[in-house]
Amino acid sequence: MSDLIILESPSKIHTVQSTLGRGYKVVACIGHVRDLPKSKLAVDIEHGFKPTYVDIKGKEKIIEDIRKLADKSEHVYFATDPDREGEAISWHLATILGFDMNEKNRVTFNEITKTGVEAGMKSPRTIDMNIVNAQQARRILDRIVGYKLSPFLWKKVRRGLSAGRVQSAAVRMIVDRENEIRAFVPQEYWSIEAKLTAASSKKAFTAKLSTVDGKKADLKTKEETDAVLGRLEGAEFRVASVKKGTRLRSPAAPFSTSTLLQDAAQRLGWQARRTMNVAQELYEGVDVEGIGAMGLITYMRTDSLRISDEARAAAKEFIESSYGSGYVPEKPRVYRAGGANVQDAHEAIRPTMPSLTPDAAKSSLSADQYKLYKLIWARFLASQMSDCVLDTTAAAIEANGCVFRTSGFSVKFDGFTVLYEEQNDDDEENNALPKLEKGDVLNVKSVGGIQHFTQPPARYTEATLIKAFKEYGIARPSTYASTITTIISRAYVERDGRQLKPTSLGEVTTELMKEHFEDIVDLGFTAEMENDLDKIELGEKNWVDVLSGFYNGFDRTLKQAEVDMEGKRVKVPDEATDEICELCGKPMVIKLGRYGKFLACTGFPECKNTKRLVQETPGKCPICGKRIIQRKTRKAKKYFGCEDNPTCKFMTWDTPTAEVCPNCGSTLFNKGGAHGKLVCHKDGCGYEKELK
Repeated sequence: MSDLIILESPSKIHTVQSTLGRGYKVVACIGHVRDLPKSKLAVDIEHGFKPTYVDIKGKEKIIEDIRKLADKSEHVYFATDPDREGEAISWHLATILGFDMNEKNRVTFNEITKTGVEAGMKSPRTIDMNIVNAQQARRILDRIVGYKLSPFLWKKVRRGLSAGRVQSAAVRMIVDRENEIRAFVPQEYWSIEAKLTAASSKKAFTAKLSTVDGKKADLKTKEETDAVLGRLEGAEFRVASVKKGTRLRSPAAPFSTSTLLQDAAQRLGWQARRTMNVAQELYEGVDVEGIGAMGLITYMRTDSLRISDEARAAAKEFIESSYGSGYVPEKPRVYRAGGANVQDAHEAIRPTMPSLTPDAAKSSLSADQYKLYKLIWARFLASQMSDCVLDTTAAAIEANGCVFRTSGFSVKFDGFTVLYEEQNDDDEENNALPKLEKGDVLNVKSVGGIQHFTQPPARYTEATLIKAFKEYGIARPSTYASTITTIISRAYVERDGRQLKPTSLGEVTTELMKEHFEDIVDLGFTAEMENDLDKIELGEKNWVDVLSGFYNGFDRTLKQAEVDMEGKRVKVPDEATDEICELCGKPMVIKLGRYGKFLACTGFPECKNTKRLVQETPGKCPICGKRIIQRKTRKAKKYFGCEDNPTCKFMTWDTPTAEVCPNCGSTLFNKGGAHGKLVCHKDGCGYEKELK
């Protein structure tokens, strides 16, 4: 008889089976096998919040096949993912198969490699009911909020709406930011910059006004600025002091889930879901040419920055052999995640084999897998390398009682930057100053005032929203991507380029929630609930007590809201447009329907004219010269086509831009995002331009 290993994902089967060999049968349950039914609450609130689980529709054959294999096996091991959901799936499987929960049949693999699988199999344990109960508590909390609050929103706002514990708080963050932007009043201020050259170099450098007569330069108006410029006219600019030194730049820590999602958004232009899907593929395993099936990265849902001693030693060996001993720090680098909510069960996200370079693996990976593996590999190796050493120069320059300051640096030793630099470090190497000595008189190329206005806070992007999730503690690594996907798919939030902005539906719903369900959209309350779930997982709180504490207040709030909103309904405002109805001449507005946005006549019900909402883009069709329209496939993937379709057949995945081809004057299209290129689609042209 063989031993049965039950995984969560079928893509891991080959790697695990080849590692364990004969004597083991490896199968996958393909995610959850049981859940709360969709048709009813299925939680007995009066009797300890007891849930009623049912087999998920479509999983009957998988369950039956696993049951048959389990009956024929000497031992059964549950090897689902090493997180709350994975622990719950193992518990559901063990319950279905009738196993004793005291049996040591739970194994976890932090990495799907020979080492990771063998280590997991050597340490079987019992299913951790604290982790299971944390998952159950989250599931039941979300079910209660969804099934109790959603019908209220249906009656008071619009049918089909849904509410969620974390999603509602996330939408509030985006709505609040939009309100801050609207309320922002710009303030004028001025700065003065001097373009100067030294005798030692013809290259000009910039110095900024710092003080006037010993006081900080605080210029609010053009008149104040002109007064200072007047006293600088014809003034001698002399170096008052020069300070030289050395500055060390240390590498960033290896990736956690939140920093990986942020970096992939900034560098690759990827949405969170895409990043997590590709990371899942790299974790689950790839057939690498010359090596075989292996997982390329460790588990990707983590907020830990811990690195195993073995991984640190492997990184040191690779760095020393590839770059030299000077690139290995004197002391091993150890990183610790800040905050009270960090779960340290897993390592940081790192390559499972540091010596496997992205270029060596490239032929075995898809384009997306290669890009993400390269990012993870470089960040990890850099995190174990020596500091970058900078020679710095800071100078004060005096001119008629006004002091200008400038600073610059050059790279003395590149250290970790040979592999990886954080985004805001770009171009630092180009800031070296010419040789300056105290008393040097400088040549003045120009001195001028620059008008500025204070800027409103920026809208959230996926990257900055995930960073805020982490800072406020309102979500966990496993829910970052799904939360963003949910609030967009439910039309509470929409994308404007990379920015996230609330829809009118999102704003109306959030205001209603703030008025009647403050706790649900309160960031502090949501973070505290996440803390409680963490404490359940650690065995510090009872899951039924946590549910009871939440429900008692929630139930009172819901009943009071029903009384306060009796006979009332909230209207979602329509979005005005410049479009005129061709049937009756009245303005048309954008409405949000079951299948998304559409144009409707304001003359309804007398005029029932509606039209599909067309999103125009810059540029013209390279075939016929008409407008290019953004469209979506049935799977909601964005593409672009001529407005005269189907008469004109032009279509492309590439994004139209406002730039025109220098060869033929046709519209240029962005292919590959921020790090791609501009291409011309005019037949016979072939112009391309790399983006930097």
